[in-house]
Amino acid sequence: MTKSSSPQRAGHSSMSARPAVGLNRWMLLALILVVLAVAAVFGLRAYHLNTYTIPSASMLPGLQVGDRIEIDPDAYQDAVPQRGDVVVFDGAGSFTPYESETTLKRVRDGALGLVGITPEQNAVVKRVVGVEGDTVECCDDEGRLVVNAEALNEPYLAEPDRPASQSPFNVEVPDNRVFLLGDNRYDSIDSRSLLGAPGGGMIQMDKIYGPVKAIR
Repeated sequence: MTKSSSPQRAGHSSMSARPAVGLNRWMLLALILVVLAVAAVFGLRAYHLNTYTIPSASMLPGLQVGDRIEIDPDAYQDAVPQRGDVVVFDGAGSFTPYESETTLKRVRDGALGLVGITPEQNAVVKRVVGVEGDTVECCDDEGRLVVNAEALNEPYLAEPDRPASQSPFNVEVPDNRVFLLGDNRYDSIDSRSLLGAPGGGMIQMDKIYGPVKAIR
């Protein structure tokens, strides 16, 4: 009797352990799913916060409408913008919004807000033509911009056979600001459009998010 009762107790113990094993597996699976979801959210945030979509023709031919660009947000932590840099910056209070407001955009921004992402509503992309201390003038006899008394070579222009600007100007870039122009000079709202406004259309360097480093 003693020998026959021992296997029954062992069998009962084995059966009671099975639910615990199954429960542990489900907990492990749930933990993995949570980790993957958190990683996906942070990856989406990092991607979205550093990328922007080109909605207009102001930076043709280098940046086409619909291009997705990526910036380097750390580039100017230990450096300053240089002439020729293509940068994304906060145009609030000066430049027009970088992305037009559409129903699709509102839905997208609302969905991103649910995972803690606040899209930049006033991002603008332009090229740095003058930095602090520069004198920028338009134009010389050949229709070129002149920076610090030297004609500027601009191979990136959309219309290289036309003057670099349709309107003349002569400005000095103050400290901590940059003078910005679009590459498609005849279809761009940029620093020229705001010369009579406070700040003279020149953007403070701390409003620059970073230079464009890639087109996706």
